[in-house]
Parts: sequence; C-alpha cells; structure tokens
Amino acid sequence: MAAIEIDGLTKRFGEVVAVDGLDLTVEDGEIFGFLGPNGAGKSTTIDILLDFIRPTEGSVTVLGHDAQSEGEAVRRRTGVLPDAYHVYDRLTGRQHVEFAIEMKDVAEDPMALLDRVGIADSAHRKAGGYSKGMRQRLVLAMALVGDPDLLVLDEPSTGLDPNGAREMRDIIRQENDRGTTVFFSSHVMEQVEAVCDRVAIIDRGQLVAVDTIDGLRDATETGEILYVYVTDLDDGTVDSVSRLDGVGSASVHDGRLRVSVDGVSKFAVLHAIDESVVPVQDFSVVESSLEDLFVRYTAEEREGTA
Repeated sequence: MAAIEIDGLTKRFGEVVAVDGLDLTVEDGEIFGFLGPNGAGKSTTIDILLDFIRPTEGSVTVLGHDAQSEGEAVRRRTGVLPDAYHVYDRLTGRQHVEFAIEMKDVAEDPMALLDRVGIADSAHRKAGGYSKGMRQRLVLAMALVGDPDLLVLDEPSTGLDPNGAREMRDIIRQENDRGTTVFFSSHVMEQVEAVCDRVAIIDRGQLVAVDTIDGLRDATETGEILYVYVTDLDDGTVDSVSRLDGVGSASVHDGRLRVSVDGVSKFAVLHAIDESVVPVQDFSVVESSLEDLFVRYTAEEREGTA
C-alpha cells in the first residue's frame, strides 16, 4: 500500500490555480522530497493531505484513508513539523511534549521522545530560552508522539546552521529506519539530495518531474558539470563557450569556467573550448547537483508554457 496517493488534485482560490491536476504516489517507507519555487503549490498540497483545506477537484489518500472523509484517522497516524510552527516561551520542553501526548491520548514517555531528537538534557528549561535548532527539534519531538507511520516535514532545515541541518538529516534517517515514511518539502537542495530516495518537482501547481536524483540526471542529460581553468576568462569567453555544441550553460564560478555538458562527451566539450575559444589549463568534473536539476526542470517548464 502506498503511503500517499494523489489523483488529479486541483485547488483553486478564486481565479488562482494553486495546484493543477497533480498526480503523485509516495511509497511506504520512502524518504520523499517535494520541491518547487515559492508559490508552486507545495504548502497547499500539504494542507490538503492533512485536511486543513479541501480540494476543488481530485482525491487524496493517506495511509489508506481518504484525506477528507477520514481526516482524523490520517492525523492520528501522521506527525507534522510545519513551516510556521510556534512554541510557548513559558512552557518547558517536557511540558510541550506532555501536551502533545495528552492531545493524542497515547501513553508515551516524554523524556524518551526528547532524547530521540537530542534535547533531553534541556527538558526542564523553558522553550523561550531554546535556540532555533532546539525549537525545531522540540516541535519534531511533538510530531513523533504516537509513533506516526508518516512524517510530514515542511522546510525542516529553515534557519538551521550547517551542524543543525546535518543533525536534522540524521534524525530523519533514524526515524525512517524505524519504519516511518517521510514526506518533506524543502528549499535546501543539499538536505534533499543527502537523504531522499525520490524527489518530485512541482512548478505552477503542476508536477514537472518525479524520480530518483540519478534518474533526473539521466533524463535531463545534465549528469556532469565541468569546472575549467582557462588562460583568459571574461564575458566574451563565457558567451563563446555557451554557444558551443554540447554546452547546456556556461558561467563564471570562483574564478573558473563552469560548464554543464548536455548530451555529448565532456572531452569533446573540453577539446572545443581549447581549440575554438581559449586554451584550457586544467579542469575537474562533478555530477550536477540537485539545484542544477531543479533549475533545469523549472526553466524548461516555464519555457514550455510561455
């Protein structure tokens, strides 16, 4: 059974179409990334999953339950870390989790939950004195009450420093290892690339792509990025390189020429740069990042609808 089934989902707010005919399946046990520019429809989709708002058309099934007619059953089996969460400054971390336990009417140890997210040592401190990362973990501990089958995380790394983001990734992996399906929206591409089994990209309310990151690379033929050291690097060099066959894009990055290879051998591109534009001194090759793929897919979608 799939953890999430979205079929023909459309949501209109007056004349604005926030989600437009979205079809999406998230398999049980996956860590699934949900990406898109601001205003793409990510938060609207999440709100419909949790029955906070109702769709205009289409259906959504979460953990085998209809998200609209069985919303309470969905919420009981789902933990949520919202983007715009709030903690109460005068309550301790433990009191927050105890409140969540009471609301879900389950028997759990609040200290064990705080320990799972790494803040048990601060359980008796008031949340008003917590750092951004600690507050994030506290709300995540509340989301874990009831041992949910599905975790929905909306921008779980927003505002975290690199150490905090890494620790959040570790927690996500640990919960997934416990058998929890994780569905999360994020603008932090490194976070998604580091933990996700599959990724969906949504733009203007429509599904642009869904696949593993390697699959997205293969589909766009942007599997490699060249960083090229040349003898003379200026705007004219970049413009000339961008016109070469097999070059998807060219730009300057940290004093080097950054070239995306599109459907040809990287050595053919290097030879063309060296022979036709400017002598090549050295180069390195990296796989295209998720950010590269995201830009490529959303740019193509906008060109296709222009």
